[in-house]
Amino acid sequence: MTWWTGIMALNGLAFLCWGASLLATPAMVVDFERFGLTSFRTMTGVLELLGGLGVLAGIRYPGLAMVAAAGLCVLMLLGALVRLRAGDSPTQAVPAAVLCAVNAWIAITAARD
Repeated sequence: MTWWTGIMALNGLAFLCWGASLLATPAMVVDFERFGLTSFRTMTGVLELLGGLGVLAGIRYPGLAMVAAAGLCVLMLLGALVRLRAGDSPTQAVPAAVLCAVNAWIAITAARD
């Protein structure tokens, strides 16, 4: 496994876990209620699951990685903005911002392959 494949695998697996958590964990229900986005929780969880699967499949099919990572990039950008809008500190928005950057990097790199 190369470092590139490792990054993609870690990213894909992380989004599979987060997506599943979003769909199954009561704490995530509370967060989405706090954000005023209750009706978007299920869709967000499904998009994270699909994005994670797409990035994992993208290890073999770079075009799929590009699309999936670009989608996750947008999702994480929106996540960081939602946190800031909800009154969370900028520090609490950093994880989403970092994941936005990681997925942008994966999408750009996959586009070159």
